[in-house]
Amino acid sequence: MTFRSELTWERMKGSREEDYHSSYERAAEDLLASVRGAPVIYPNHIGGAPSLSEKTFDDLSPIEQDMLVGRFQSSSPEEVSRAVRAARDAFPTWSRIDWQERVKIFERAAELMRQEKFQLAAAITLDNGKTRHEAVADVDEAIDFLDFYSEEMRRNDGFERTAQPAYEGEEISIRLRPYGVWAIICPFNFPLAISTGMAAAALITGNTAVLKPSSTAPLPVHLLYEVLDRAGLPPGALNLVAGSGHEAGDALVNSDVNGVAFTGSLDVGHDIMRSAIRGRRVVAEMGSKNPVIVSGEADLDEAADGVAVSAFLFSGQKCSAASRAYVHESVYGAFMSRLIERASRMVVGNPFERETDMGPVITRKAMDNYLRWTEMARLEGKLTLSGRLSGRTRGLYARPAIVESLPEEHELMRRELFVPILCVQRYRALQDAVARCNASEYGLTAGMFTRNETEARYFLETIESGVVYVNRRRGATTGAMVGAQAFAGWRASGSTGVGAGSRYYLPQFMREQSRTVVRQ
Repeated sequence: MTFRSELTWERMKGSREEDYHSSYERAAEDLLASVRGAPVIYPNHIGGAPSLSEKTFDDLSPIEQDMLVGRFQSSSPEEVSRAVRAARDAFPTWSRIDWQERVKIFERAAELMRQEKFQLAAAITLDNGKTRHEAVADVDEAIDFLDFYSEEMRRNDGFERTAQPAYEGEEISIRLRPYGVWAIICPFNFPLAISTGMAAAALITGNTAVLKPSSTAPLPVHLLYEVLDRAGLPPGALNLVAGSGHEAGDALVNSDVNGVAFTGSLDVGHDIMRSAIRGRRVVAEMGSKNPVIVSGEADLDEAADGVAVSAFLFSGQKCSAASRAYVHESVYGAFMSRLIERASRMVVGNPFERETDMGPVITRKAMDNYLRWTEMARLEGKLTLSGRLSGRTRGLYARPAIVESLPEEHELMRRELFVPILCVQRYRALQDAVARCNASEYGLTAGMFTRNETEARYFLETIESGVVYVNRRRGATTGAMVGAQAFAGWRASGSTGVGAGSRYYLPQFMREQSRTVVRQ
């Protein structure tokens, strides 16, 4: 098997474009019909059996705040402990299953996701507000993780090899072996893709796991559990506990697990890293404040498209979103007019609708932050566009916001915002622009637009980020593909500097053992 990215829209646009849209729309219609009735109750899954908590919480869609997605379990610390014990009990059997048999399960899971791609995509749209293209891409990435990690296991022979002995009569083998039980803590913004990537990496390498979805987008993670269950994952190998980060999440992180895989905010990531006890592995991706440089020798139309896509699609709710733009003073006015025009054409509205470019922000808190920060920008800088979309009072819809003339040390220039706000600055010398990019504590993604090869080379050699793009119109800082662009965070953006979707990712979930046998 040779890995190939799923890329559904790229393969279907053109002659099969209407099939793509009609498949998604049928799935969306069926899903919306199902949520208009009695609330759907989603259980936890512990030791292969559904489990109900004493308390539940209602998951509301950001599309319409009175639309109930489903009712989920508010897991207590006791339930979390029970899930960890179930994973611990399942570990001896699961870890000793031949790695090739484990791989077959994840390949079956990938095929199930292909068959149910548009149903999964519609669930993502409903729960976190992604447009159809973004939601289908989320499913595509999940499939890519399953396929790519399966291929990596095969390419590395299950991470087992022999070594040349130093002494006669010795037989030496080197194996990477699983740690044990992993806590998998999932984000809301890529609820299927990132959850699948972390869970598959832990499980395919022989670990067992307890999965905790984001309380703001739990539905896709529940569907992931169901897919893996139907693919043949044995009882207890994967367990699922829903609930708040404060209660269920803290209980899971502080439980007797051997490793924690986490994607989310810097503050929570640092808390997880501080809580790590001796021997516990932490694999964490923790966001960023991603910069893009627009050179005086850039193609300005290309740059405006790339910056707008990265800054505003999915309402800026990506850890890879372009958040700061540094534009050479010689082209500043020309670039800004193009960027503003490009951003003003973006259609903000119901993400189920075909023409929509930007759906809602995820929560009322996110909307409140957006309104507070755009007002701050208006008072302390120059604010272009922005504002809550009128006529959408039941949803959480924010327009693209472009902020100019803020000082470099301003709060909006330093902190990760996770809303559609882009800060723009002038620069004179490229060395200064790169230095300002690197002044952030983060280092996840960065981009540059230039037709000057010397400038591009200088940028690539000096920028301090794990994922770097030059002249990428489809996304100045976004859109890393599994197996192609390793999604690696440097500095405060990542705990390991090793990227998801790379050849170096799976070994993080294992530890090395050398075995020497002396033959008499």
